Amino acid sequence: MTLAAVLELENVSKTYRTGAIEVEALRGVSLTIRDGEYVAIMGPSGSGKSTLMHILGCLDVPSAGRYRLAGEDVASMTDAELATVRNRRIGFVFQQFNLLPTLTALRNVELPLTYAGIAPSRRHELAASALGRVGLADRMQHRPGELSGGQQQRVAVARALVTDPALILADEPTGNLDSRSSADVLALFAELHRSGRTIVLITHEADVARAAQRIVQIRDGRLQGSTAPVVGVLP
Repeated sequence: MTLAAVLELENVSKTYRTGAIEVEALRGVSLTIRDGEYVAIMGPSGSGKSTLMHILGCLDVPSAGRYRLAGEDVASMTDAELATVRNRRIGFVFQQFNLLPTLTALRNVELPLTYAGIAPSRRHELAASALGRVGLADRMQHRPGELSGGQQQRVAVARALVTDPALILADEPTGNLDSRSSADVLALFAELHRSGRTIVLITHEADVARAAQRIVQIRDGRLQGSTAPVVGVLP
């Protein structure tokens, strides 16, 4: 049985313009990611991988081409619908963690639920459950400055999970971590994948990309092909 397509890009291009200068960040990208896949998009700095991630996450729009999310043309969505997609249907994990330093881990994880209008008692319950899932039940009242880099990234993963999204987009999630913390975060992604979530991992590191089921190479804004990793970095 063929699994349903979650993400479909058809001949997508993205051009940035500054005055008379044009930069083609993406050039005719076509890509399908199916339900439950774990895909790494790998390329060097300036290859277009972060631009691609922003389009997949509905944080930016293509200059040309079509992007369908779960069969729906993103171009047809209103701003309010796009905001709902970003808050409810996609979980984001970034290299810089993007945690608010004055808030506890629990409050940081609650933020997407606050924006969604969830009642405080339910927010607390869901956020505590998400932190427990990433192994931080005993760090809920700690602020980011009181946590290690690996722990901060796990808080960020818990925040991405708290709305129970089917899709996780991770942009260089191990970029600021040491090797042990990187392995912990990748193990967490592997667990999430086994639970049925679709995961798209953006990275420039081959060792990190090998944690995925499939590796998509990008260079100079063009996809270079798709392969299965030879050796997984995790059991």
